[in-house]
Amino acid sequence: MDVLALSRWQFGITTIYHFFFVPLTLGLVLLVAIMETLYVSTHNEMYKRMTQFWGRLFLINFALGVVTGLVQEFQFGMNWSDYSRFVGDIFGAPLAIEALLAFFLESTFIGLWHFGWGRFSPRLHLLCAWMIVLGSNISALWILIANSFMQEPVGYTMHNGRAEMTNFFALITNPNVLVQFPHVFFSGVVTGAFFLLGISAYHLLRKHSNKEFFRRSFTIGLIAALLGSFLVALVGHTQAQHMVRVQPMKMAAAEALWNSEDPAAFSIFTIGDEKNRSDVFAIRIPDLLSILAYNEAGGQIQGINNLQAQYVAKYGPGDYVPPVAVTYWSFRLMVGAGVVMILLSLAALFLVWRKRLEQTRWFLWLLVAATILPYLANSAGWIMTEIGRQPWIVFGLLKTAQAVSPNVTAPTVLLSLVVYTLLYGGLALVDGYLLLKYARVADPVAAEDAKQVDEDAAILVGGY
Repeated sequence: MDVLALSRWQFGITTIYHFFFVPLTLGLVLLVAIMETLYVSTHNEMYKRMTQFWGRLFLINFALGVVTGLVQEFQFGMNWSDYSRFVGDIFGAPLAIEALLAFFLESTFIGLWHFGWGRFSPRLHLLCAWMIVLGSNISALWILIANSFMQEPVGYTMHNGRAEMTNFFALITNPNVLVQFPHVFFSGVVTGAFFLLGISAYHLLRKHSNKEFFRRSFTIGLIAALLGSFLVALVGHTQAQHMVRVQPMKMAAAEALWNSEDPAAFSIFTIGDEKNRSDVFAIRIPDLLSILAYNEAGGQIQGINNLQAQYVAKYGPGDYVPPVAVTYWSFRLMVGAGVVMILLSLAALFLVWRKRLEQTRWFLWLLVAATILPYLANSAGWIMTEIGRQPWIVFGLLKTAQAVSPNVTAPTVLLSLVVYTLLYGGLALVDGYLLLKYARVADPVAAEDAKQVDEDAAILVGGY
């Protein structure tokens, strides 16, 4: 493979690794803060124990998320120097604010929260928890502001072959941010919720005396899962409608829609011929895509062939069609996982209402396995978002092939790709081992276990 392909693989792999940890950080810290709020308001010691137990798992996940995120920023200057040169005047501002403001805010209060038990008053300690929530989400917001410029460039002018910022307010109020950030936020809520549900379900299957602890954890997780799964679907629908307007080629690829239709059918299952840009086999629901896109029965959805001709006329000769199969199936994996999570949440609510949850052991095992669903949905959503934008790295302004570093060789990128993949794979195993080890603790407040968890968490927090 050439430098471009290897650089794309490297950034894609490191980003997916990093994104394993980010949504759980966003969602779990919110749920932990809610647990501590319940403790401070009710003085019920069980909520304090819940806060400490789930908070320790949050710390382990956060530490690995930091490690995997640092490498990405270095790649902008190493593998993608022409991209950095082109967009650095714009891209650098939100990244700098994220690092100097949000990340330090988040990290500072994580340290205060972790080491502040027994040293701060309950209300001051609770304030630290909510400051972590605030810092985590501000961090995500600034990253998405930077990414949204790649999806929908605003507030810039072209000067000497570079994009230069002319309107900072336009950058931070990018219409893409307004639909993308809520989607990421509620995806995090769902990830944290199913993390709670899966681990709580595992303990409800076991025979030990601490089940009330995990019943309450399950209830909090279930409420978050119900709200989060429905809201992520709602804001995802809004995001898709925005995509139809500003990135119609991405939507066309996500639906394998080769030619424009009015009204357009929604694809249930399609096997396409990408070379000839036509269907081999397809099951479609008439008119549904137009209804979803415009909230009415009519409305044209532009097809791949029509958009290709438009882009050639606008941008010059070239292939402007993204990898259709990857975009199509990643979209369906994301939506499919989301639908399954909604159904599981409703089924869990029904069983809790009928007081049959703990007797329905097969369903509890299903929830344990369902812990992976948000990770599949999050990763598939990211792949669809980025692959569906190709061949552009900044939509309409800079192609990915023009962004790679000119002085980096293929063997160098290949070596770093192998090293990063192995290193990140090892870190993922460490993270999984630690999470499983301490999530399986039957008594979350056993002195010896709690001491060991605190020591491991302190090493992770202090080291990173």
